[in-house]
This record gives sequence, C-alpha cells and structure tokens, in this order.
Amino acid sequence: MLCAGKKSYFAAAVCIITVTSILTASYLRLQRFSHQPKIIQEGRRCRGKIANSTITALKGNKTFIISPYFDDRESKVTRLIGIVHHEDVKQLYCWFCCQPNGKIYVSKAKIDVHSDRFGFPYGAADIVCLEPDNCDPTHVSIHQFPHGNIDQLPRFEIKNRKAETFSVDFTLCISAMFGNYNNVLQFIQSMEMYKILGVQKVMIYKNNCSHLMEKVLKFYIEEGTVEVIPWPINTHLRVSSEWHFMQDGMHIGYYGQITALNDCIYRNMGRSKFVVLNDADEIILPLKHPNWKTMMNSLQEQNPGTGVFLFENHIFPETVSSPMFNISSWNTVPGVNILQHVYREPDRKDVINPRKMIVDPRKVIQTSVHSVLQAYGNSVNVPMDVALIYHCRKALQGGLPRASLIRDTTLWKYNSSLIMNVNKVLSQTML
Repeated sequence: MLCAGKKSYFAAAVCIITVTSILTASYLRLQRFSHQPKIIQEGRRCRGKIANSTITALKGNKTFIISPYFDDRESKVTRLIGIVHHEDVKQLYCWFCCQPNGKIYVSKAKIDVHSDRFGFPYGAADIVCLEPDNCDPTHVSIHQFPHGNIDQLPRFEIKNRKAETFSVDFTLCISAMFGNYNNVLQFIQSMEMYKILGVQKVMIYKNNCSHLMEKVLKFYIEEGTVEVIPWPINTHLRVSSEWHFMQDGMHIGYYGQITALNDCIYRNMGRSKFVVLNDADEIILPLKHPNWKTMMNSLQEQNPGTGVFLFENHIFPETVSSPMFNISSWNTVPGVNILQHVYREPDRKDVINPRKMIVDPRKVIQTSVHSVLQAYGNSVNVPMDVALIYHCRKALQGGLPRASLIRDTTLWKYNSSLIMNVNKVLSQTML
C-alpha cells in the first residue's frame, strides 16, 4: 500500500492529500476526455432543418433550446441557452457538422441547470459542448445519444462566431412581456427616459400584449430602437406569473424570464458595451450624473475589474399621486403617468431591497433576476446617493399614510425633454 510504513500523523496526512490530488486530477482528465469531440461519420453533407423559432422543443419535450452561442472565454465551446427538466434530463450530445470536409463530430454536453430555479421543475440551463479543434462549426444539433440518425433533428446556428465591434453603449433587456400588457403611457415614458439616459437598443421578449401596445412596439421597431424577440413559452410549458413555486402544477416561473435574460446577455455580448437588466416599469435614475455613460465611466474608474453593477429598487406607489404634470392629452392613453408619482416608500425594517443590474456582458456567465450567478470579476452595490431604481407600481406598503412616504422629485429633472418626446410619440402613433 502506498502509505504503508508511515508512522507520523503529518506524513500520513501528506500522503492522503497526495493520493487524493492524484485521483482527483485523473478523474478530471477522464471527465474532460469523455467530453472531447469524436468523429463518428465522414464525407456527409450537413442535414437537418434549420431551426427558426425562438424556443425549440427537442424530442420528449423535456429539453427546450433557445439558441447556441460560441464562447471562447475559457475554452472553445458552444454554449446553448435552454430550459430543461432538472431531474429528467441527464444526458445530451452536441452533433457538429464540419464543412467542407463533411466530418461529423459528437461531443458530450455538460448540463448546468441554474441554481435560481425557485422550486419549479423546469429551469434555465447552459448546455455546454467542447468544439472540434480543427473546425469552426456554424451549426449544431442536439441529440440524446452519441449515435443514431440526426437528419430529422433541428440544426441551430451558432451565434457570436464572428467577432463584432460594439455598435451601441447600452442595450436594455426586458424579459417576458405578458398578460396582454397594456400599460401604454408608462411604457412610452420609460422608453423615452431610457433614450434620454443613453439606451440605444431595447430588446423585448414578448409573449403577448394589447393591440394598442402592438402599435407602439411597431413605432419603436421602425425607429430602430426596439427589437422584439417572440417568446411563446406557454405553447411548450405551463407558466406561472409568480416567481416562486406554488404547488399548483406549473412548470416554470414568471414566463421563463431568467432564460430570456441569459439569452439577451449572450445575444448582445459582442455588440453592446453594457447590458441593462430591468423591467418596463423600472428606471435606473442617476443622482450625481446627467446620464448613464458618465455614471458608468465614474463607477468603472472607482471599481476597476468590476463587471456587475447592482442598483437598489425603490417603490413609487401608483396609488399616491401629485397634481403636477396632469397633462390632459395623456389622459386618454391607458397606463400610468410616472411624472405624477414622486413619493417613494421608506425602507422596510429587516427587508433587503432587491436590485437590478447594468453588466459588462463579456464578464457574465450566468445571471438571475437580481444578481449574477456566475461571472468573471466583481459585483458592486451602487450607493443610493449615486443612483436608484425608480419603480412605479402597486404599493408594497399600502397601509402607509402619505406623510410616511418620501417625496423624491429626481425624475422631474428630465420633465421638459420627457414631455416633449412623449408628445412626439403619441402624435406619430396617433394615440
């Protein structure tokens, strides 16, 4: 036996650690070898129908693929953003077809279900496969087995294969617009505030909305500000409008928003300097800077190496209003007029306010809603005197009298530009 004859406790401990290290290293080498791509066929033309849906169900309906992305930050891999059943999906394989030589490689996937599943049986997942060393595959198919026929399987285009230069500074991701969304006035006001603050692109994962809202989205799409990603998740899974599991038979929480947020980060990894993760009723308001660009320049100077900046959420109840900015032409538009809501709830004792984020997408591996799960570099909580999230919605502390609320008119700094821009949109959309 390797450790025989060692009488010293210290020597025995060193021996045990050494053996354990050797075994661990051997295991990791074997694991990596088992995930190495292997040629299984040669001289074949790549077959399979190209997937063109945002959400594609694989055979058995326990795995749903959103999109694959090339990721070479650690090693050369294809990372597929997907949704899987956390117990039933144990094994998947990537089938890469390399042209023009027609070699088909199979690579065993690592399935990483995100930790923030909140009790639901289905959750966001990264399905990660090592790519072949000697080719840069443009498409991948996913199979349950390392052998068989994939001619009938969907093929997915691998995005981010070509390096891009940043086309925008700030892209905003709005996940899961659902519930026949019709808060039209507040949406337009938020959009115009985002543009004032520095957003150049807004990506909306749309499940459904009202006919009037469709009209507004069309305006912003034609303007070049908005890109709508169809999000028909309820055609595949039973979706909950709650974020936590309620034992009510639902498959996934909040219309799969975590999956949408992760897809949005990877989709913009090469084309946007920053990605902003918040909802349509939330605005990150700078208190010391005129816009996000100067704010983020300052925050990055103060926090070198940081890729995730978290901003504290504060509720401005839509039930408590100011008589200011009661603009008659806006009264016929459905939705909340945020300029009239400048009273925020005080912090609750022993309750930590949730946060939303501005991130460097190249430093994020996995994100949840209020924090990143895996990232390179640090995360920083931005002090409230630098910026806060203006969140106009139903009250969380509905029983508080007005006198207990805090009057905060930061939003009014932008009132003249905001009113002019909103009026322009209402005029052009004929609302």
